[in-house]
Amino acid sequence: MRQFDLAPLYRNTVGFDRLFSMLDQLVSVEAAPSYPPYNIERTGENAYRISVAVAGFTDRDLTIEVKENTLSVRGERQGSEERKSDVLYQGIAARTFERRFQLADGVQVVGAALENGLLHVDLVREIPEAKKPKLIPIASNSAPTIEAKKAA
Repeated sequence: MRQFDLAPLYRNTVGFDRLFSMLDQLVSVEAAPSYPPYNIERTGENAYRISVAVAGFTDRDLTIEVKENTLSVRGERQGSEERKSDVLYQGIAARTFERRFQLADGVQVVGAALENGLLHVDLVREIPEAKKPKLIPIASNSAPTIEAKKAA
């Protein structure tokens, strides 16, 4: 993978520092965790849903926390379950995990549900009045212009 140096762009921009920081994070070499798999879907104009595959976990095993625009989903098995039979092959992962999602400004978590092995976290983007687009009226000079008379 190539390394991109975005430092020269920082000095030529005003107010886009956060954008370039996010781009830096996207091209970083660090290996992103791949467990558990997840989907992000748009369910409305300002509504989103993150679905995380958490097969084998119960609601008591999962923790959802929002702190400083970061959504954290943690899974940890509570106690050891005694099995009635020997497991010959274990393909369903039950290891402890933590998955983090960066939330944009104004995105709020409105609910979470666990169904059929999927943890659904519903998000809504609320745009404050100050950040909504507004039309600015253009003032026009409707006063007549006075032309100077030419001297003969």
